Amino acid sequence: MHVTFYTKPGCHICDNAELMMKLVQEDFPLTWTEVDIDTDDKSHEKYMFMIPVIEKNGDVMLYGSIGYADIIDLF
Repeated sequence: MHVTFYTKPGCHICDNAELMMKLVQEDFPLTWTEVDIDTDDKSHEKYMFMIPVIEKNGDVMLYGSIGYADIIDLF
């Protein structure tokens, strides 16, 4: 499964979510494209109060505090 991961530098919950995604990736076919909302005005306006955000095909799947089990549930 390929998702888009919205994040920004210095976001500790984003760092944790990415770590959880890397752990999931060890057992599941998970890949992502990372988007820094600070460099993309449209994404910044849309997600500035929600990051981190995992989106698939334009739909928000998860946001905020994202744990390992939350990501596993996407499969």
